[in-house]
Amino acid sequence: MLSTVVGIPCDVKMVGALPFHVVGEKYITAVAGGAGACPVLLPALGDEAMLRASLSLLDGVLLPGSASNIEPHHYGGATSREGTLHDPQRDATTLPLIKLLLEEGIPLLAICRGFQELNVVLGGELHQHVQELAGKRDHREVDSPHLEEMYGLAHSITFAEDSCLRRWTGQSSAMVNSLHQQGIKRLADGLVCEAVAEDGLIEAYRVSDAKAFAFATQWHPEWQYWDNPLSSAIFTAFGDACRERRQRRQMAGK
Repeated sequence: MLSTVVGIPCDVKMVGALPFHVVGEKYITAVAGGAGACPVLLPALGDEAMLRASLSLLDGVLLPGSASNIEPHHYGGATSREGTLHDPQRDATTLPLIKLLLEEGIPLLAICRGFQELNVVLGGELHQHVQELAGKRDHREVDSPHLEEMYGLAHSITFAEDSCLRRWTGQSSAMVNSLHQQGIKRLADGLVCEAVAEDGLIEAYRVSDAKAFAFATQWHPEWQYWDNPLSSAIFTAFGDACRERRQRRQMAGK
C-alpha cells in the first residue's frame, strides 16, 4: 500500500473547445513505481490559498516537464517569439508553489520545465533558444514519430565532484536524453550545479541548504526509469525523502 503522497501540478491544455488539467502518464508512473508513492494531480488554478491547503496532504511534489515555456517576464527575458506555447495558469500555480515547498521543507523533484521554474523562482535567468548560442549543441529532441528515438540517450553529462549524483550512483558521468531548447543562462543564488553537458550547459542542480530534498534535472529521468540506473537512483532518493517526511509527520501527530 502506497501511503506516501506526492503531488504533481497539472498543465492546462485545450482538448477540442475545452480546457483540461493534465499530467503526462510517464510522470505519474515514475512517482508510483520509481518513488513508491501515491501520485495526486494538483489542478493549475493559481489559487495560493488552495495550494497552502494542499500542503497538509503532501509528502513531496514533482514538477513535471511540459511543451509550454515559462512566460519570460518572470525572469526579465525578451518577449517570446510568435508561436511560443505558454501556460500562464501553470506559471501562476507552480511559481508560488515552489516558494511554499521550500519554506515548508517539502521534498521537491523538478524536471525540465520544473527545472527551469525552480531556477526562475530563486532569481535565475533562462536562455530561450540554446541551439542558437555559439558553442552550444542543439538540445532539442530528434524529429521522429517514435518515442524511443525522441527519448533516446543523446549526450553525456559529467557529475560535479561533491554531487548527490556521484553519491547516489557511484559514477562520475552518464548519458541522458535531451528534449529542450530553453536552458540555464544564470544559475540562481542558492543553487549548486550537480552536472553539466559536454557544452557546459547545466543539466542538474540542487538547492543549497534546503530544509529537505530539492533537486532538479534538465533531462527526463521519468522516461522508462526502470531501465536506467541513474533515473532509478534519482527517484529512489526522492521517494526516500518523501517517506522520511511522512514518518516525521506521523511521529509529530502522536
